[in-house]
Amino acid sequence: MTLLRNPVLRGFTPDPSLVRVGDWYYVANSSFEWFPTIPIHRSRDLAQWEYAGHVRGAVPGDSLAGVPDSGGIWAPSLSRDGERFWVVYAVVRSVGTAYFDTDVFVSTAVGVGGEWSAPRRVAGHGFDPALFHEGGRLWLLNLQNDHRPGGRRFSGIVLSELDRETLAPVGGTHLLVQHERLIEGPKLVRRDGWYYLVLAEGGTGFEHGVRVARSRAVTGPYALDERPLLTSRDDPSLPLQKAGHGELVQLPGGEWVLSHLTARPLDTGGGPRCPLGRETAVQAVVWDEVGWPRLRQGGHHPAVEVDVPTARALPASPALLDVPAGPPPGDGREELGWPWSSPRGYPDPSWADAHTRPGWIRLRGRHGPESRWAHSLLAQRITEHRAEAEVTVEARPRTFTQAAGLVLWYNTEAYVSLDVTWAEPEGEEQQGQQWQGRGRTVLSLVEREESATRQAAVVDVDADGPLTLGVTIDDVEARFWYAVGGAARTAVGPVVDFSKLTDDYGTKLRFTGAMVGIHAVDLVGGAFTADFSGFRLNCR
Repeated sequence: MTLLRNPVLRGFTPDPSLVRVGDWYYVANSSFEWFPTIPIHRSRDLAQWEYAGHVRGAVPGDSLAGVPDSGGIWAPSLSRDGERFWVVYAVVRSVGTAYFDTDVFVSTAVGVGGEWSAPRRVAGHGFDPALFHEGGRLWLLNLQNDHRPGGRRFSGIVLSELDRETLAPVGGTHLLVQHERLIEGPKLVRRDGWYYLVLAEGGTGFEHGVRVARSRAVTGPYALDERPLLTSRDDPSLPLQKAGHGELVQLPGGEWVLSHLTARPLDTGGGPRCPLGRETAVQAVVWDEVGWPRLRQGGHHPAVEVDVPTARALPASPALLDVPAGPPPGDGREELGWPWSSPRGYPDPSWADAHTRPGWIRLRGRHGPESRWAHSLLAQRITEHRAEAEVTVEARPRTFTQAAGLVLWYNTEAYVSLDVTWAEPEGEEQQGQQWQGRGRTVLSLVEREESATRQAAVVDVDADGPLTLGVTIDDVEARFWYAVGGAARTAVGPVVDFSKLTDDYGTKLRFTGAMVGIHAVDLVGGAFTADFSGFRLNCR
């Protein structure tokens, strides 16, 4: 047996969709507004995972410019029909409205790290689509959204058959199940003559769970199990919270597992918060005497440690292991692939250059950090509650409209940045007038939370040489610092509340996770550049 420790994918990896191909397992996760779109990891034993590629081209035009925070690609569903991998997903362009404004797309590939077909739009009723393959037939599951005044935004699960070649609907739409509690994220699996509908229940927060329904016919009607398969909502002391959004998969030896999302909360004065975002976990499943799935450990609480059968050693399959290191060669972006991510578009050589100065990344400043269009930001996921990040930056800003530095990032309304920028001579009011040749280079620590932005500290620095900027995270506390050459670290500003960079803070819907990265801003000319080297993120 192999002992896995949950979460198996740590940090911002929500809505896992698990598929087994032979003795290999693949998980696709939501990417929301981030690129690369739909990251995919692989494993031989469900315990150790590695990045395996992503669904390149998932968004037509490779742009999500303008989508709101936590919009973009929601809950991709990965499947295989014996010949190809399939992925279906929704691009959500409105968050917090009745409409969602979704486009549902399907793409296919022979290997997850290879070339994916151009996305084809299908008629979808809402987000959280999934595909079910059986006997050469293709079925599309969807959440039904009723946007009308008085309607239910989560109005049940529907099923439509699609033509395998054209992806056009075949026949009518079938209502499978409705429930007084919010249900979404449908997945279908067949066992012993039953069709099992696995549902996310209760929303994506601390009330989340997994509920199962079943039917003798794929088109229903489906009867709900009277008890949840998985949830943490009744015990706030559990180390794994928000457990939900599951998918059942059978192992080579006949055993079953459930992939699901979860989160690890921090205790704060404002209640439990999960700045690492929603993560991927795996549970062992057995079937009871009347044919319902149950957690092997009993009850419905997620386990941190789970024994799963040890994988057999099999020769690699070239078709399945086609895993390039990053974007296709020749476009200047290889060095800026995973684990780097960028919001609303891929890193483009016009603003993220890893070639001009070997060993350095040159960022050209564009929009400010609250832009949903063209913010020059590269970031990596924070995977543990204790972490440290640092980077060396060379930048010579000449105006307050230019800045570059290290940023703790959740979204455009929740971030903390330590930037090299320009300020008026000490003691003078903020008047601009940088064109007069006066002013100084400073480090500015700025904290943003929803509608409020505050400058927490300003420190004079020497602009003629490189500066090392860093942040140390210890549970809820984040401390920024800088160093010049080999000198000791100098603290900048007060302790920052890291737990505010989370789904669980503020008044708006949030679905991603905390990240740390580098960025550059030039609000006037769009020509200011900053060079970064030695980026290091250590999570422990």
